[in-house]
Amino acid sequence: MASSNGKPVPGEEGKTPAVAAEGSIGGYESLHRLLEANLSPELFKAFRFSADKEFLRQARVVRVGLIQNSIAVPTTCHFADQKKAIMEKIKPIIDAAGASGVNILCLQEAWTMPFAFCTREKRWCEFAEPVDGESTQFLQELAQKYNMVIVSPMLERDVNHGETVWNTAVVIGNSGNIIGIHRKNHIPRVGDFNESTYYMEGDTGHPVFETAYGKIAVNICYGRHHPLNWLAFGLNGAEIVFNPSATVGELSEPMWPIEARNAAIANTYFVGSINRVGTEVFPNPFTSGDGKPQHADFGHFYGSSHFSAPDASCTPSLSRYRDGLMISDMDLNLCRQIKDKWAFRMTARYGMYASLLSEYLKPDFKPQVISDPLIKKRS
Repeated sequence: MASSNGKPVPGEEGKTPAVAAEGSIGGYESLHRLLEANLSPELFKAFRFSADKEFLRQARVVRVGLIQNSIAVPTTCHFADQKKAIMEKIKPIIDAAGASGVNILCLQEAWTMPFAFCTREKRWCEFAEPVDGESTQFLQELAQKYNMVIVSPMLERDVNHGETVWNTAVVIGNSGNIIGIHRKNHIPRVGDFNESTYYMEGDTGHPVFETAYGKIAVNICYGRHHPLNWLAFGLNGAEIVFNPSATVGELSEPMWPIEARNAAIANTYFVGSINRVGTEVFPNPFTSGDGKPQHADFGHFYGSSHFSAPDASCTPSLSRYRDGLMISDMDLNLCRQIKDKWAFRMTARYGMYASLLSEYLKPDFKPQVISDPLIKKRS
C-alpha cells in the first residue's frame, strides 16, 4: 500500500528504477513522481490545504481519504470468492484510514467487482446488490467504528423498480446510517466502455449530502468530462466533490490531471479523484466495434488518485500500478474565501446560459452565427 506523502523511497530520490514495473511511466510510479524527481520540488504542494485565518469563523479542517486498488483474485474465480477477496483486501486499508483519523473516505467506482462492463456479458450483473446490501452493511460497521463518512460506489440492484441495475454511489454517515444515494449521470459510449449494456443514465440529479464534516457530492467517472455536471454540484453547495473512476491510460490519461483541477477552480470546491489500478483479464475475448482485434483485457487502469483545491493547488498523485491510500487535510473555509476573491458566482451569467440552453433544446434551434457577408456562399 502506498503512503500519501508522495516521497520516493529513501536513498532513491531522483533515481529511475533499474527495472520498470508494469504500468509505470518511465520507470516511475506516476507522472507526478517523474516530474518531482526531475523538476524543482517547489512546484509541488504538501498534503494539507490551508485557508486564511478568519475573525468570525473557526477553521473547518477535515481529513479526507481516497482508496485506489486492483482486484484481488483472477476474474475466472467464483463471483463470491472475487467479492470476498476484494473486501478482505480493502478492510485493512480502511482500518488504516480510520486509525489515521480520516473523517470522509471515498472508494473507487464499482469497487466490489472487476470493471467487467467491457465484456457485454450479462452474467456480471450478479455483482449488483440493493443499496442496503452486503457491501453497504460491511462499510456501515466500519463507518460507525471509526466515526467516518464513507462513499461507496457500487453496482446497484433496484429491487423496487423491476430489479433495474444502476451505477450508484451510496453515502454512509459517520453513525453507520445511509444518508442517500447518487446514480451516475453520464454513461460513456467510447472504446471498450460498453456500460450502456448494463445501466443507463442516472435519475437522481445532482444531490449534495450534508454530512457531519461538510457538504459532499459524487461525480461518478465519465461525468468529469461534462463541465455542466461539475457546475450543478457546485450550485447545490458542494464543498468536496469525489470523482470515483475506472479509466485506462490509452484513452484518458492526458486529461486526468487537468479536468479535476479545472472543476475545482471553476466551481470553488475541493475534488477527490480516484481511479483503480491494474490490468483485469477476462475469460472470454471481446471486441468493441472500433476496428481493433478481439482482446481479453480493458487496458491498464492507471490509478494516479489525487486531490485538487479551489485555489488551483493539488497533491501529487498515487502510483499508476499499486494500491494506495491518500490522505489530506483541507480547510473548507478555503471554498468561500476563493469565492470572495474571484467572484465567479457573482460574475457568472446564468440567466444568459439558461436562455441559450433552453433554445438549444428546441428542434428548430439555430446557432447564433454571424457570417461575413463578403464570404462567398459555398455550394
